[in-house]
Amino acid sequence: MKQSKDVSSSRRKSRKAHFSAPSSVRRKIMSAPLSKELRERYHCRSLPVRKDDEVTVVRGGFKNSSGKVTQVYRKKWVIHVERVQREKTNGATSNVGISTSNVVITKLKLDKDRKALLARKDRSTKAAKGKISEAEVTKA
Repeated sequence: MKQSKDVSSSRRKSRKAHFSAPSSVRRKIMSAPLSKELRERYHCRSLPVRKDDEVTVVRGGFKNSSGKVTQVYRKKWVIHVERVQREKTNGATSNVGISTSNVVITKLKLDKDRKALLARKDRSTKAAKGKISEAEVTKA
């Protein structure tokens, strides 16, 4: 059932919007989940991947390999990770593109913008704001 009259539920239009999305929108789409330790610390489930984050690959042929993100290739919807490379027939190595849905962020590169983003997304503060606890309900 259609939820909002303002957003199309057409598969065709959704795919067109996704694949012709501008770089600013692709950044948000190219998010990856945080590791369990980071999730506990920052009370946030996922973040857009950026250069110099450390990630672990959890799916595919390069499973369990980890390294620093060397490039976020928004045009091709992939990221390049240190030491995740393939040897070409001429002997040279080339980076292998990994989808952000197949990685987990294990270490964040924090600067003031990233800290502000984490503060905004912090779910522990939102839970306290405007929510009614069960104890308050039983009192009423």
